[in-house]
Amino acid sequence: MPRHLVARIALLLLALAPAVWAGPVPWADILRQPAGWYAGAEARAIAASIVQYQTKEGGWPKNTDMTKPPSAEFLASDKSDQRAATIDNGATTTQLQFLARTLAAQDDSALRAAFERGFDYLLAAQHPSGGWPQFFPLRPGYYGHITYNDDAMANVLELLRDAAQGKEPWQFVDAGRRARAVAAVAQGIACILRTQVRQDGKLTAWCAQHDETTLAPAPARNFEPASLSGRESVGLVRFLMSVEKPTPEIIAAVEAAVAWLRAVRIDGLRVEDFTAADGKRDRRAVPDPAAPPLWARFYELGTNRPIYAGRDRVVRYNFNEIERERRTGYVYLGDWPAKLLERDHPRWRAKHNLP
Repeated sequence: MPRHLVARIALLLLALAPAVWAGPVPWADILRQPAGWYAGAEARAIAASIVQYQTKEGGWPKNTDMTKPPSAEFLASDKSDQRAATIDNGATTTQLQFLARTLAAQDDSALRAAFERGFDYLLAAQHPSGGWPQFFPLRPGYYGHITYNDDAMANVLELLRDAAQGKEPWQFVDAGRRARAVAAVAQGIACILRTQVRQDGKLTAWCAQHDETTLAPAPARNFEPASLSGRESVGLVRFLMSVEKPTPEIIAAVEAAVAWLRAVRIDGLRVEDFTAADGKRDRRAVPDPAAPPLWARFYELGTNRPIYAGRDRVVRYNFNEIERERRTGYVYLGDWPAKLLERDHPRWRAKHNLP
């Protein structure tokens, strides 16, 4: 067979391969598909499944694979956490993003009704102070705090902003909901600006959650003390930088947070996994002059010292002193601000011709 014909056949087989061997799309990838896929049978089946998981309030539960309809066991479960509507861990915003893509590809009255209920749920969940709680309807404890943790509120604001602007795939959203989204985003931005912590009169960063009434930094789980966040602050800065026409207040907030992130970077430290003497997996922080910079997830209010707390709530200043279960089960140190500081912030400054 001529060589050029062999090459053409090989290219044809490669082109057909995804269609022949690709399996069902996993939940983690449902927002990463080409636009045409959302008009297909698999996407429509997932959309129908998502509708079945929607709560009576209009939101969706977290940590649930919704590519298949809910099981009888799920529906019969008496564990409220499994079926409570939330914005934590991408819940509700992921489902609305998916429904928007399917509706943009092919309109459907049932899916549109579910989408509108979910959209209205987000609007109803906003606190008068402009932030969003982790769970709505409100629950006692830290769940009602303004939740920046894991970019929960930033995800909501990005969705509402894009819908308000009618960007793809949000063109189908009606004018009334777009107008309400505009107002909600404005309130959300005001909340972010008001919750930015000042130390000695100087703007710094944000806590992972803030009290919904006083706006003060607030604790969450035992190992999540009230503090300044080297992770969640990055998502808030990115959202503020996405505002097309930033006000002087937004510019000041971004510049102050970036300066704070630069000031609290940790040099000469590396986090590594290892096998302990008992044969179990462990993790430790070790000195390493060649290591790239790290940032702590929690910085002590007032001192900006990296802090680490375990399930005993005791604040420590050495990562290696907290219990193994938390050392290996939670990320206390990371490089979250690296790309923001090295690439994205300089580009943002250049885009807006900042001196």
